[in-house]
Amino acid sequence: MLGALVQLALLPLPWFLRRLLLCGLFGYRIHRRARMGLAVVAVRRLHLGDGASIGHFTIVKGVDLLELGDHASIGRGNWISGFPLGHPRHFVHQPERRNDLVLGAHAHVTNRHLLDCTGGIAIGPFATLAGFSTQILTHSIDLAANRQSSQPVTIGAYCFVGTNCVLLAGAALPERSVLGAMSLLNKSYVEVAHLYAGVPARPVKALDPQSAYFHRADGYVQ
Repeated sequence: MLGALVQLALLPLPWFLRRLLLCGLFGYRIHRRARMGLAVVAVRRLHLGDGASIGHFTIVKGVDLLELGDHASIGRGNWISGFPLGHPRHFVHQPERRNDLVLGAHAHVTNRHLLDCTGGIAIGPFATLAGFSTQILTHSIDLAANRQSSQPVTIGAYCFVGTNCVLLAGAALPERSVLGAMSLLNKSYVEVAHLYAGVPARPVKALDPQSAYFHRADGYVQ
């Protein structure tokens, strides 16, 4: 809470000064060409690579590590949270749990998504979490054991996640694949270069692995 209040107090400052204070006060690693808008990122560890950016009105709290590779970005109005490590009651059966969000180089999370990082979220290089209102939920109640439990969610390199999707704990979208709009991904798949769609999502058809989107050298799409 104190870290969030300090960051709120720093928001009016010019970015170059704010960056220096964030690095000095919190030990964050922020490249001099990285940028952060009017966002509050109250995490234990923050790594922003060359050209990485976080947009206005994004809130990140309760997360151990937020890492954006070179030229990766998180857009505006995203709510990103996690359950902190080391709690004396919850997740004690998962001592190796990772409460983090890691974006590879040129990966993009667009605007107004909800990400629960309690079990860890990895978004591969050049992948896009597109549209609006996608939810990634990495923890839930294990009914059989009557306890909270978590699993990571993985989105592979060069993937495209359509608008208004739900990805549940343990889900994995293989590299160079697409998750169709309004789909529910609730398991781990391994077939690369496929369109996954539906509720629950399943492989619908193979995609051309030579498609230009899957071979970008720059994350920006015209």
